[in-house]
Amino acid sequence: MDIKEELQEVFRDVFDEEGIVISNEMTASDIDEWDSLSHIQLIVAVEKKFKVKFQTAEIIKLQNVGEFIELLQKKLNK
Repeated sequence: MDIKEELQEVFRDVFDEEGIVISNEMTASDIDEWDSLSHIQLIVAVEKKFKVKFQTAEIIKLQNVGEFIELLQKKLNK
């Protein structure tokens, strides 16, 4: 399974929606349940799943899921 597929599983778990298909252009406005609390839950779930840590400054800069995937890949390649 690649990073995007694994990340999609995390999205499905956090938002409790098996039909979610993530795309690089996807943003919080594309998922009704994606609010500030679920955003934190998503970040924590991704950190746990991939065994990485994000800095607040890194998260704030992200504009979409594609940028999140790029950041995650950088963390995993360190």
